[in-house]
Amino acid sequence: MENNRRHFLKTLAGLSGIATLSSVPVLAVAGADKVSISNIRLSTHTGYVRLVFDLAGPVKYSIFSLHDPERIVLDFDKVEMSHGLVDQVQANSLIRGIRSGVRNGNDLRVVFDLDQKVTPRSFLLPPSANAGNRLVLDFHDEQKSNASAVAVTEKPRNVVVAIDAGHGGKDPGATGSKGTLEKNVTLQIAKRLASNINKQQGMEAVLTRSTDRFMYLRERVSKARENHADMFISLHADSFPDPRVRGSSVYALSVDGASSETARLLADKENATDLLFGDVSVSVEDKMVKEVLLDLSLTGTIQSSIEIGDKVLDQIKTVNPVHKKKVQQAGFAVLKAPNIPSILLETAFISNPREEKNLRSHAHQEKVAKAIGRGVSDYFARMAPPGTWLSASTADYKVRSGDTLSEIAERYNTSVKNLRARNALYTSNLNAGQVLKIPVS
Repeated sequence: MENNRRHFLKTLAGLSGIATLSSVPVLAVAGADKVSISNIRLSTHTGYVRLVFDLAGPVKYSIFSLHDPERIVLDFDKVEMSHGLVDQVQANSLIRGIRSGVRNGNDLRVVFDLDQKVTPRSFLLPPSANAGNRLVLDFHDEQKSNASAVAVTEKPRNVVVAIDAGHGGKDPGATGSKGTLEKNVTLQIAKRLASNINKQQGMEAVLTRSTDRFMYLRERVSKARENHADMFISLHADSFPDPRVRGSSVYALSVDGASSETARLLADKENATDLLFGDVSVSVEDKMVKEVLLDLSLTGTIQSSIEIGDKVLDQIKTVNPVHKKKVQQAGFAVLKAPNIPSILLETAFISNPREEKNLRSHAHQEKVAKAIGRGVSDYFARMAPPGTWLSASTADYKVRSGDTLSEIAERYNTSVKNLRARNALYTSNLNAGQVLKIPVS
């Protein structure tokens, strides 16, 4: 399961610059001078081989496959490398040999001679505290990948959504003018959201806390990891000195800093909880995780977190005004699980009298929970992890004029409920030309 999760995160990361190498990606623009490659590092993993090129600056590159015999060709624009550098890379189960040469006077070509067909993937990493620019190139063993995929699809699992009710116990969070406590509101909405998710085919919810108890931020993240969560949602209800301020906001992690002053202040307030009660703050640079893997996970996780946030924000604005129209980014400690897409949702401002009244209303809480649930469904209908029921389909069906859900369900021996869940459908309306995923029965 963990290997599939890692593979899924690598795929997600492609949305923010990680390329699946069937095309020719242009990921960064090099300067006028040549960029040098200082080192090539190779490591072997179950099912794939990884090469890391240490670069003196950003580069522009492309990659393609050749067959009979199998080769991968990597072309760099305005890049240079010492002639013997490739010789230090030893042959392995996938790579038989590597050769390089200058092309067009200024460019570099590296050719990998392979023993079998592979699926290549690549991504660029920006400089970090311990390393400079890097190009990471993975060669995946197609035979092992296909065998793994077959094994997984035999027993599809549910996607797991970890729901975190912010604050709790000795940490009440914000307080409204009528005495409403943030810790109580978040727990009530969390339970409603969990109930909503558990009713949906192919999904299950896990609560980080189900009672009024204090939890360190690290505990919340650990609970999500222990349950192999595919998504983490932290619920809050913010306050502000000006009672007129209102609206919902969604936040994703930003490694480089917050995207606005409001986001920075908010992150500082939420992160201060651990400082007040003695926990060790969660660091983005986790020394126990290898640097390349951490960078990869964060890159992919942050991008998918933003996409989840977009879906949730689209649904939340149907039940409550939004304070920020786009997903914000800040350094929330509770969002720093490098391999779990995570968002923090400020459901409303508890300091606003009207919104405090809504937050106390069970009917409004239910509306908020259903809106979040729809956003989650919208995301997983398109980006469910491999090996899950929501990712599996037996066929694609193109809707024709006059088709109904019940007729399509009967034709493919499935249920309307399953069709709705697999395609995140909330009404019975269908449009001609619309493509439906037929779920595994």
